[in-house]
Order: sequence, then C-alpha cells, then structure tokens
Amino acid sequence: MDVQVAKHCGIKSAAKASIAQNAAECGIENTPKKKSRSRRGRRGKRRRGKKANEPPPFLPPEAEEGNIEYKLKLVNPTQYRFEHLATQLKWRLQEGRGEAVYQIGVEDNGLLVGLTEEDMKASLKTLRRMAEKVGADITLLREREVDCDRARRKIAEVLVRKVPDDQQFLDLRVAVLGNVDSGKSTLLGVLTQGELDNGRGRARLNLFRHLHEIQTGRTSSISFEILGFNSKGEVVNYSDSRTAEEICESSSKMITFIDLAGHYKYLKTTIFGLTSYCPDFAMLVVGANTGIAGTTREHLGLAMALKVPIFIVVSKVDLCGKSTVEKTVRQLERVLKQPGCNKVPMVVSNPDDAVTAAQQFAQSSSVTPIFTLSSVSGENLDLLKVFFNILPPLSNSKEQEELMQQLTEFQVDEIYSVPDVGTVVGGTLYSGVCREGDRLVVGPTDDGRFLRLKVCSIHRNRSGCRVLRAGQAATLALGNFDRSLLRKEELRTGERAVVCFRFLKHPEYLRVGAKLLFREGVTKGIGHVTHLLPSTQNHVPDQNRNQNHS
Repeated sequence: MDVQVAKHCGIKSAAKASIAQNAAECGIENTPKKKSRSRRGRRGKRRRGKKANEPPPFLPPEAEEGNIEYKLKLVNPTQYRFEHLATQLKWRLQEGRGEAVYQIGVEDNGLLVGLTEEDMKASLKTLRRMAEKVGADITLLREREVDCDRARRKIAEVLVRKVPDDQQFLDLRVAVLGNVDSGKSTLLGVLTQGELDNGRGRARLNLFRHLHEIQTGRTSSISFEILGFNSKGEVVNYSDSRTAEEICESSSKMITFIDLAGHYKYLKTTIFGLTSYCPDFAMLVVGANTGIAGTTREHLGLAMALKVPIFIVVSKVDLCGKSTVEKTVRQLERVLKQPGCNKVPMVVSNPDDAVTAAQQFAQSSSVTPIFTLSSVSGENLDLLKVFFNILPPLSNSKEQEELMQQLTEFQVDEIYSVPDVGTVVGGTLYSGVCREGDRLVVGPTDDGRFLRLKVCSIHRNRSGCRVLRAGQAATLALGNFDRSLLRKEELRTGERAVVCFRFLKHPEYLRVGAKLLFREGVTKGIGHVTHLLPSTQNHVPDQNRNQNHS
C-alpha cells in the first residue's frame, strides 16, 4: 500500500513525459507565445517557492541505535504487536537517556509517505498508550504535510519523555559566555525566574553572589541556575514559588546554566569554569546594540579550543532597530564562516526552526544556531525554550554505561565548610558510581598524600541524592576534618611546546588525556596530558578512622 502511494505521487510527471515523447515523434513542436511562456515562468516560480517550504522527500535511514524511531503507522495493533512496540519504545528511551523521538508516517528507509487525518489520530492514540505503559508522556513537536495528487497527507514528529523517577532526570550543563554587559545574567534570570526584566537589570539580582556584583551589575564569580522541563515538555522554574528541590522532583529534564564572567580581568575565572565543570554546550550571548566586542571573540575561541558545541543568542533586540539586529547577525555569520571556525550558521526564526536546530546541533558540531531575542519584551524567548526542551544529550546510553563501569573518579572544584555538616566538596563525577557511605581517597595534599574519607551525604541541584552517576555534578559531604588539607585544582603556566611539566609548589591530580589550558597575561596555551610520572609516595591514611580514635 505504501509503495503504491509513493508511485502514485509520480504518476503526473510520468504522464507528462509520455505526452512530450509522443509529440516529438509526431513532429509537433511546442512553441507557446511569449506571453504564455511568461505566465508559465511565473507559475514555475510559485511552484518552486512552494516546494522550498515543504519537507524533504527523504529523511536519513533509520538507525538501529539511538533514540529516533520511524513508524509508518500505528493503527489498531494486536496485543502481541502492542507489547513488542512498547518494548521497542523502552529501548529507544534507554538509548536517549529518558527521551525518544518518533517520526510517524515515515518508512524505515526515510521515505516520507504520510498518513491521512484518521490514521494519524489513531497512530498518536496508540503511541500515547505505549508511553503510558512504560511510564512516559508524549508531546507533539510538529506536523508537516506531504503533497500527493490525491490527498494531503501528514507526518508527525513526537517527543516521548519518561516521567521523573527517583531524581534520575536528564541533566545538561550549559556554560554561558559573552562580553560584559551583553545580558547574560539578565537572560538567565528571566529563564529561571519566569518574569521578564524591567530594562534596568532587575531579573539578574537573584543570580549575583557578592555585593560588588550587585553594585556594578557585572558577574565576577561562577554561579549556577537551573531550568526544568517536565515529561510533557512544560517549563518548570521558580515562577510558582518552587524551591530547587521541588523543581528537581517535577522535572524529567534539567538544564544547569553555568554563568561565567564576561569582563577581561575575570578571564581566569571563566577559563576555570569552562575546564572544570565540563559543560555539554556553550551559549554565547552577544548584545545586538554592540555586536562582536570585548571578550566575545576570545570566549568563542576558548569554547572551540575545548571542543564545546556552541550556539549564539543575540540579546537586547528591543534596544535597536531591525537593521541593526540584521547587521549584528551578518557580522556573526561572517566570523563563523571564517577558515578558523568553519561553522554553518543557522538563524532560528520560528518554532519549526528551533526543533530542526536542536536536532542538527546535536548531530553535527559544525551547525551553529543563532537566536535573536529580548529579555524585556520576551520576543522569541519561547524559541529558546523549545530549543532547550528538545536538545538531546551528546552521549548515548552505551557510552554512559561504559563510564559507569570504570573506577570512581570525582574532580573537586569547590570546597566549603558547612555548620553541623563539616567539609563539603563540589565538582563532577567523571567516571564510576558514587553512593552514600562509600569510602574514597581524596587528594593530593601539599606533601603528596591521599586521605581516605567517607561520603556522608550527596546533594545534586540543591536536593538530596543517594546515588551519583558518571557525568553528573554534585556536592559531597565528607565529614569533619581539616579542610586546609584539600585544595581546588589550579594549573601553573608554562611554555607552549611539547614539554614535561613539574609542579613547583605542590602535586596535583591529573589523568592521561585531560585537557590543560594555561594563561599568563595575554599569553595562553592549550594542550593535553600524554604521560604521567608516578609519585614516590603512595601511603593512603584513613582520615575518618584517625579522628574516631583520637
């Protein structure tokens, strides 16, 4: 049946070819008048313009792995067939770490056949039943029409997302870059608080950590903000007076924003945030009224050097005219297309563009979406939310499983002293699994030793958590001990060459393949660790046990 429909779509062109061939054999010459040819040309242009807005006739063939599934139709399946479809959906959700995308009306080879209105409704109803069986919800992302001669058929793109279970939500980290006064903190305040800015920076006040930041309006430290999406794709933030713990409990997907400094004198802090917190993506914010200025190029270069996929947000479009915004976008496109970048800019202007940009951005590192929006008027702000909602993780379930099978490795980025809790360290779990009660070796200390400490409790996104998996960021409470024995990881500068580094002051924890980015003044260098020389001291004392006996 599907093949017949596909063939039917080509009947008209085949008939035209046959007529033309018969006319040529009879010696009939098709020479219309100029006026008629002009009308035909106009009609042809209109037809070509119409086809330009239609979906391509083919999608890439369906992959056996990954979270994308093609289904021609799901109409009245038998009970055996339904069970098989539910198992298949469960596999796709596992591949996408809780998310899957279904293309309805598409054959396995990628041919866009389409369905009638009645079959499409029946297929979506079946998909909803499948999702309920595996504990998930569905969201219709978009419907597109396939033009055939007999009838208008539709294809549908549906997002399937698991209902949150035991705080095992999908977490994506997004580093926020951009020049000072480009509107980074204001944009994050609007996204996470759910209220538009008043034009004088009110939305950013909740993000600042120090008095001088409030007084100057400039970020000097690293702060974290969260934006959640539930299983139906709806935004979950602080607009309903929720706490961070309630946001985590209600969300199936979490976007953790890492707000970095834009001023040049805080560049070391920005580099530390990019290298230590392992962002999945980077959002470069550019003011429409200033264009590419200050540290914009440097931040773009840092993200590319560290191979962090980057997309661009042009903010403050309410402060300038349309021509100024277009000028800024063209300036960005020229920079992205230069030989050093080799990016493919993609301007997002409607919800359909946002869906396409999210999918292509995760599949190809060369695609760079560009958004134009305002934090005051809210113009195009919903397009950015659609983008975040659909944006898939970079790693699949297989890669995640491989990381979890390795030895536990947690990189310490922050150290705190919390009353009645003791020393708390914040950072990212690079590999393995960490649970409450586990004993880990922590270090090195100034004299090169490692301490054996117990993980008393784990907090992730400001709420309690019992299990931490590879790739997740969290804070670990390590009990009462002298916190001065631990230090945040800092790297000393050196020459740009293939060299053997030796730490002058105290040892550091490194691993083969780790990226190093060092800077002194305006001189910067980047490289990776190729070989490690073993330490002469291997003693690992049990710090908790020593305290218990003292």
